[in-house]
Amino acid sequence: MRTDERGLAYGGGWLDRAGGLRTDPGWIAARLTDRESVLLPFWRDRCLVSAERVPVRRAALDGGGLLGAADETVFLGLDAGRALFAVDLSARLESEALALAGAAEAVDVRALVAGLGAAEAAVQAYAKGLLHWHRGQRYCGGCGAATQVRDGGHNRSCTGSGCGRLLFPRIEPAVIVLVEAPGEPGRCLLARHRGAPEGSWSTLAGFVEVGESLEDAVRRELAEEAGVTVTGVAYQGSQAWPFPAGLMVGFRATAASEEIRVDGEELVDARWFSREELRARVAQGRPLGRIDSIDHHLLGSWLDRRG
Repeated sequence: MRTDERGLAYGGGWLDRAGGLRTDPGWIAARLTDRESVLLPFWRDRCLVSAERVPVRRAALDGGGLLGAADETVFLGLDAGRALFAVDLSARLESEALALAGAAEAVDVRALVAGLGAAEAAVQAYAKGLLHWHRGQRYCGGCGAATQVRDGGHNRSCTGSGCGRLLFPRIEPAVIVLVEAPGEPGRCLLARHRGAPEGSWSTLAGFVEVGESLEDAVRRELAEEAGVTVTGVAYQGSQAWPFPAGLMVGFRATAASEEIRVDGEELVDARWFSREELRARVAQGRPLGRIDSIDHHLLGSWLDRRG
């Protein structure tokens, strides 16, 4: 049973990203002076929020101070015809950024997600990820020349003579896997990662390497970190994870045997858990992974599948 993407945080694709319009600088400029357009201010990857911890939204026409103070302003998309822009105030002192935005504090979107609607969480994470990329892409990696913003902030181009390289926002795909033991009773593999709190267990995950398919990455990660050989690798769903640039791709797989050999580097322990054990952990108030992560949904769907 695949994960229902509607239940995953930070996704949904509800904005019209206006790919056919944002390439026109005149159209972007007009949206910045449109009374319906909205600015979403950020400071160093954090949302600027009100005293009620609601993300601040400012009308573009009333936010002249924000636009003038911004390191970068990027177009996010259209919401029912209204343009949304993300504004980066990272070069300012935090107190100055808060004052400019009329905000009470700067907060990581992951600390807010439980109190946000799905659409708001998605747009805040999208804005944060895009602004983070811009801050790290001021110069061309090929010739070292400065880069400039194009297409409303959806790519940058090198200004170097004879170069002109186009640079696009980087996405870093990672696989995350629910591994089942062979045979009955039903059990799944969870691990303790180095640096994780005592008693914290989660599914296994890892970044996709050059020259790998997603399924190759699943098999390699399980073999390297847990000494587990898997079969029947099956796609379950994906999740936007712009912290700063991830795409989490969920899989289910079956182990060829119950043997486990943790690497001692990434993992410090791993073992098989029955459904009864996981339900007992939930009853004790221990969450199944992060509540905003596909990890939580993979484990939840496995618990619900049989009994």
